[in-house]
Amino acid sequence: MDKKKIRYFETQLTTQRNALLGLVERTEDYGREADREVSQDPADKASNSYTKELLFSQSTNERNTLRLVEEAMDRLSDGSYGECINCGDEISAKRLEAIPWAPYCIKCQELMEQGLLVEKEG
Repeated sequence: MDKKKIRYFETQLTTQRNALLGLVERTEDYGREADREVSQDPADKASNSYTKELLFSQSTNERNTLRLVEEAMDRLSDGSYGECINCGDEISAKRLEAIPWAPYCIKCQELMEQGLLVEKEG
């Protein structure tokens, strides 16, 4: 991959990382606020519980994406960005345009989604 493309993807990943860090921080703040709202009303308690679960779910998704973004940034640093972490084949430019943090080529991603590929631990 040429230096211009690497700089482009580095900018994309940095922007995405900063956005995710902001979302995770706000979600945690909202969760703490929900914990402070003490109410004896059962409907309020149920609503508060639902809100905390929703925030927890969002935070988990954001943290997972953040982990993928940071791993992609590590691959940029070590020169392996754009290569599938499973088979080593090049990840298509279109795929990286859509998902700059994609760790797998299309073939391996499909295998992962079908449960036929065990995710490698970093």
